[in-house]
Amino acid sequence: MLHGQTDVAQSDSGTEHTRLAGGLEESIRILTCGSVDDGKSTLIGCLLWEASELPDDQRELVRRAADRSGTPDLLDYTLLLDGLVAEREQGITIDVAWRYLDTARRRLVFIDSPGHEQYTRNMACGASHADVGVMLIDARHGIKRQTLRHAAILDVMGVRRVLLAVNKMDLVDWSETRFNAIAGDFRQVAASFRFSEATAIPVSARYGDNIAHHSTAMPWHEGPTLVSYLESVPSRRAAVDAPFRMPVQAVLRDTQDFRGLAGLISTGVVRVGDRVADAASGRSAKLKRIATMGGDLETAAAGRSVALVLDTDLDVSRGAVLADPETPPVVASRIEAQLVWLAETEFVAGSDLILRTATDQVSIHGIQITARLGLETLEFEPARHCHANDVVAASITLARATALDRFADCHATGSFLLVDPISGETLAAGIVREAQATEIHGKQRPPVFRLTHAMLADGLCSDLGPTETDRRELQRRAREVERLFKMAGLAVELALSDGPEP
Repeated sequence: MLHGQTDVAQSDSGTEHTRLAGGLEESIRILTCGSVDDGKSTLIGCLLWEASELPDDQRELVRRAADRSGTPDLLDYTLLLDGLVAEREQGITIDVAWRYLDTARRRLVFIDSPGHEQYTRNMACGASHADVGVMLIDARHGIKRQTLRHAAILDVMGVRRVLLAVNKMDLVDWSETRFNAIAGDFRQVAASFRFSEATAIPVSARYGDNIAHHSTAMPWHEGPTLVSYLESVPSRRAAVDAPFRMPVQAVLRDTQDFRGLAGLISTGVVRVGDRVADAASGRSAKLKRIATMGGDLETAAAGRSVALVLDTDLDVSRGAVLADPETPPVVASRIEAQLVWLAETEFVAGSDLILRTATDQVSIHGIQITARLGLETLEFEPARHCHANDVVAASITLARATALDRFADCHATGSFLLVDPISGETLAAGIVREAQATEIHGKQRPPVFRLTHAMLADGLCSDLGPTETDRRELQRRAREVERLFKMAGLAVELALSDGPEP
């Protein structure tokens, strides 16, 4: 089904884009969502059947199943998709699955999300990766409450292009009037959100109408097929166009002269010779090397995993955010946010929570729900509580400041999770609408607690000796203490080099 492996091509401007071995460019990620039984699995299965190089043995499997059921001309395309035993038994999608389809022009990466309300958290997870949202509805039933919830989650997660696939048109006699009524309702829904493009297409996934080829049963539809729309819709370029951001995942050392700050570039482009700043302190240094497993680069853009070597050591570790010093993120301790509440239990004011960003974790000093999206009115209404699958607005105060962007400016550093610190359960997914900068007197760093080797050796690590194994265990415990201090809102610096030589 796949033509080949993926590599990265680099243009003269230094930006990167995906190029496949078969000559395809610019893959696009598509979230499919809809209510139970609206036909998502049938739709994607039909796409694989009609528009991909599906292996002969898989085609034969579907044909044999149709023969056994006594309907050789009516193929069950869902047999190509539903991989979990529980999905096959219930006839629904439960887990998020990634499907790959190569058309003549581009690779389509489908993020197939569950439609049942119980699995809305899975849909929200898939939406965070998507460039385009395809919402399915049954032409007999029109837009449902779950359709409105999916549209709200796509909006919160930053998906700006949505397509409404009005499925099962064969069950409404291919009615143009029925389609136009649903399309009109969809336009009203889309107007309540921040979508830049909203398109509706009438389809029948069961028979393949308007999937890869125009339908002879609906000659009145002069718009695109599903495949031609997905081949032509532009992919999201904001990640490259936004200011440079890279959350640090690790500090690498392999020799006395090499100290690389490793991470995935979230947004923007960086070049050797640029100045790069630690967002928290504002201190900057010149970029000396961009190291990768495949060799050094002169330029790297969003989506690249790299190790940045600076001409001056900045005192940063995992959790720091490197940024363009001219357009830094906000070092904020208070944010206005929008959340999708994912937990089965309702929000309880005063609960201990952790805000988790790309690489940082911060204790929450206080959180106040201010409004909840009403799915009937599609407007935010005053509220103080929320339940599973609610979309809400909230004010959050952090125990210590952390580097954040508005989600509208940088998706990667403007999104977060709320986590239970005891169970580790993800309670909510959120985006930053506004971030309030923390004032630091004299623009200096806040007081830092210095955790030395002697402190650890006299207490927590008193059971350890001078062996190399024990030294590694001391370092592991020290990093864990550092993590806990930071979660509690305390600035801490490890000074293990003060210990005795082996």
